[in-house]
Amino acid sequence: MDTETITTPDAGVAMESKEDTEAFTMVKSKKTQKRKREQDGADMDTEAPVASKRPQFPPISSDKLKGADEMRKVAVPAHRYTPLKENWMKIFTPIVENLQLQVRFNLKTRHVEIKTCKDTKDIGSLTKASDFVRAFILGFNVEDSLALLRLDELFLESFDVTDVKPLKGDHLSRAIGRIAGKGGKTKFTIENVTKTRIVLAETKVHI
Repeated sequence: MDTETITTPDAGVAMESKEDTEAFTMVKSKKTQKRKREQDGADMDTEAPVASKRPQFPPISSDKLKGADEMRKVAVPAHRYTPLKENWMKIFTPIVENLQLQVRFNLKTRHVEIKTCKDTKDIGSLTKASDFVRAFILGFNVEDSLALLRLDELFLESFDVTDVKPLKGDHLSRAIGRIAGKGGKTKFTIENVTKTRIVLAETKVHI
């Protein structure tokens, strides 16, 4: 007796699903592949470490560090020619002997020219010397200006009275007179309390 194979609908569906699962291949996500590549790269780095050598540079001499000679120029107004001539040696000596700089007064351009040379050790000496000469040109005494060479925390500041409050005519004159005081008494008091030196030149105030 022949036996017939009876296929039910459920059995057909089961066979098709089995074939689909056999034909389906698992696809790895991009994140998984990237993570695996990073792990492989890390393993390679640990297996064969690359010896990183720090570059060695020869020391630079002080002459090359300074570069070319630099120059600063300070303009001298006409009313400061006589005081500059009288106190020239007091200005010349500390700049040349202490700071190892070169200085001269150019009669044609009417400027005090300060220049570095091969004997200059500190690069910042040029700035100190120019501030020292500029302070004297603004009206400070040589002794007060010398403090700019000895102390690093000192600096010059200039402003106009009209920068604080716009005044004209008699109102401006009265404001300047209030800063100076009778016989300069108010100015001296401000200088002693604030440990500064003040020069009043018309509407300009130099501190």
